[in-house]
Amino acid sequence: MIGEVLTALELMYRELLLFGGFWLLIGAIDDLCIDVIWLVRRIYRHFVYYRSQAPLRAHELSAARRSGLLAVFIPTWREANVIGAMLEQCERNWRDTDCDHRIYVGCYANDDEGIAEVSEAAASNPRVRLVLVSHPGPTTKADCLNSLWQTLIADELAGGYKAKAIILHDAEDAVHPDELRVFDRLIEKSSAVQLPVIPIRTERSPWISAHYCDEFAEAHGKFMVVREAIGAALPLAGVGCAIDRNLLGRIAFDNQGRPFDESSLTEDYELGFRIGAIGGRTIMARILDSQGELVGTKAHFPETLAASVRQKSRWLTGIALAGWDRLGWEGSVAEKWMLLHDRRSVFSALVLVVAYACIILTALLTASAALGVHQLTPLSPLLITLLTANAGFLIWRMAMRAAFVWAIYGPGQAALSVPRSLIANIIAIMAARRACFAYLRHCFGKPLIWDKTTHHVVPVAK
Repeated sequence: MIGEVLTALELMYRELLLFGGFWLLIGAIDDLCIDVIWLVRRIYRHFVYYRSQAPLRAHELSAARRSGLLAVFIPTWREANVIGAMLEQCERNWRDTDCDHRIYVGCYANDDEGIAEVSEAAASNPRVRLVLVSHPGPTTKADCLNSLWQTLIADELAGGYKAKAIILHDAEDAVHPDELRVFDRLIEKSSAVQLPVIPIRTERSPWISAHYCDEFAEAHGKFMVVREAIGAALPLAGVGCAIDRNLLGRIAFDNQGRPFDESSLTEDYELGFRIGAIGGRTIMARILDSQGELVGTKAHFPETLAASVRQKSRWLTGIALAGWDRLGWEGSVAEKWMLLHDRRSVFSALVLVVAYACIILTALLTASAALGVHQLTPLSPLLITLLTANAGFLIWRMAMRAAFVWAIYGPGQAALSVPRSLIANIIAIMAARRACFAYLRHCFGKPLIWDKTTHHVVPVAK
């Protein structure tokens, strides 16, 4: 009886090996193509553009050719723990900037603590503008953003001016002192500008919070750079990004005056594609400050498994599932490739489940053979070749990620990014399962709500 069960397990094991090995190889080739494009671009720019002169740093950028208000939008819902510190940091870091700016903070009428914090900040900083959403929260982040947009329009009409750009931030962000200068200059060359997001690990969560460091270091150091290089639209991160006010106005005009899509869980991601669809160009701005540090937006990410799974399931639902229906497969070949890369996440989680199941079955069948309970049949040459190729690609993948982590966080965190990949995979599997069930419920009529992450601290910026 045991022999028959083990024989059946071995048969299933070989089928799973073939299935998992094949799709892991396809995914590895996809990633390798992106790696090659990034490497070729980096080498080309090094020898053609920067051989005789280093890239400009933020303080070396020329002054903007035209002036105009930079309107900073911060949507909130029960962010009393962090919004006061965030606004204080904005005032401190942007106090000496020559860029005209105003900070619009959206609060719901049933968020008394948040309103109190923003009101206190506005009392000491005239650039802070409290905006009360006309209905109770929470709804969606896009709904809150649309209220901020409508308030800006009212201010423009009353003041007889038009803003230059809209900057998006979250209540837990730590802004860089040079951010406004970079936006003010580069928005004149493009329709939108995205700065890198720099997650900050916490001491009490060295694995879960830190795995965001690994993912964003590679995503905003390589994937976004490649998307820009091949002419594909860049999805916005929703923080640390600036959008040309006239272009956002065009989008609003086509959507009954509401530029942010309230039916989307990932309105920032989709906004980047809508900008590209109407001919806009987004820049991924990776620029250093005078101290040689990357100009970007620092933020803490979830520290617990449950919070991380909840956040990533929202991303997966909006990008990999709902995005398929909402955005379709429009655009060039490069655009479709990047959409496919984004939407493979849920299927990739299934492949990871198969891969880990194969690891468990390998241990079980090997142990049974060592005990003489079952005789294993040798693997076929095809499977051996497939497994060998995937092992090589895995080493390459871990090395590439470690290199990007090293560039921002140093060698210690680069080394830890390798074991943290296991944590990332577990979270991805759990988030994919949750996302699939959430999307099914939505398909049967459950409305989308702002399933936001709770924040407790704003990281220290420069």
